[in-house]
Amino acid sequence: MNRPRKPAFTRVLAGLRAGATACLAVTVLVLPGAALSADTGAGNEAGLGAEPRGLIDYAREHSPAYAADRAEVEAAQARIGAAAALPDPRFELELMDFTNTMNGRSASLLPERVGETRYRVVQPLPAWGKRELDVKAAEARARQAGAARDAGWSERVAAIEAAWLRYYAADRELGLARHALALMQELETLALARYRLGLLPQQAVLRAQREITEQRLLLLARERARSGAVAALNGLLSRRPDAPLVAPVEPGPLPDLRDAADRFERARSLNPAVMAAAEGVGLAHAERDRTRRDRLPDFGIGLTHNRPDEGRSSWDLMFEVTIPLQQGSRRAREYEAERLLAAAEARRDAAADEAAGRLGAAWASYTGGRDGLRLLRDSLVPQAAATRDAARSALAGGQVDFDSVLEAERQLIAVREQVLQAEVEARLALSEIERLSGEIK
Repeated sequence: MNRPRKPAFTRVLAGLRAGATACLAVTVLVLPGAALSADTGAGNEAGLGAEPRGLIDYAREHSPAYAADRAEVEAAQARIGAAAALPDPRFELELMDFTNTMNGRSASLLPERVGETRYRVVQPLPAWGKRELDVKAAEARARQAGAARDAGWSERVAAIEAAWLRYYAADRELGLARHALALMQELETLALARYRLGLLPQQAVLRAQREITEQRLLLLARERARSGAVAALNGLLSRRPDAPLVAPVEPGPLPDLRDAADRFERARSLNPAVMAAAEGVGLAHAERDRTRRDRLPDFGIGLTHNRPDEGRSSWDLMFEVTIPLQQGSRRAREYEAERLLAAAEARRDAAADEAAGRLGAAWASYTGGRDGLRLLRDSLVPQAAATRDAARSALAGGQVDFDSVLEAERQLIAVREQVLQAEVEARLALSEIERLSGEIK
């Protein structure tokens, strides 16, 4: 008995369901991996911009300049092994009587068709101690490259921290501008209400609206400033200028620095620029010692295999020595090395003095800025807020005009911006103190 056939559309629907099931299965298998890959790629930049530590870690992995410094250090370290090696031996081929005058044949350049062929291998040997001094000089260069890398990195870290503080300031200034605009709009509403009641002249309403327009223009300027700060910070991180950054978080409280003497001592010894200059002194010492060792002659050992056209072959052992007769050039090189050492020592002392001087300026800026910031926050801001509140209350009672309230609002906004600028300047000085005293890693 034949079973009834399903309608054509039923078979098509069943096929579509089967295909959809297969696609769903493939999607379940594939999409988690794709989502994981996307999350892995974006996870490296998640939360970037909230605080400077994450930006510094990102720059350590992605900065081309820091990668170049690391490569230079690795190259300098690789040269240490090369400095300990002996010079390459020389191979010499000597064709004796290639004109064949002694045997009456025609001239030839083939070893087996000349009067005698000599095969010689010569190994140059530097004088005693020269290779050890070459190794010391290479090690000093590697240490100097490492110190230069650290100095460059501390400069980049300080630049990132300064750029983040400017980004933080631009973000907070944008918030203050938005808050100020909201306050001005509240005053406009109040002015309109009092104008309808005949308690304020029309000029007061127009003045409030003009202040709102000016505040909106300021808000646009603050938005442009924040975009510029984002672009500058992304430039230090080797990212696109318009790459997104999360909003900066509030930094911790400013520390109360008291160990001035210890920090000044650290600035003269552990400052990255001073340490790089000190490694330059070590390199100059090694170069001077190596130049002085050039007074000793170099040597060479050679082994020669003689193969005459007729007769038996033989072996020769050769010993050679250089004669350092050019005393004028040698003394000039020694004098050059001495002066380079004196210059390196002077640069080290100059770097220490500069670090101490800049630390003194940063220390004064930080202590003064912190004290000023405390006065602004504890005294001036509450006073400006109290003045604003009193002006509003007096306006409600008809005791002052509307311009007095606007002026009080503007003074409060100006004081809050002043507090923000004082905080940023104090934190910039703190970052400079940490960099100069060698605390940035």
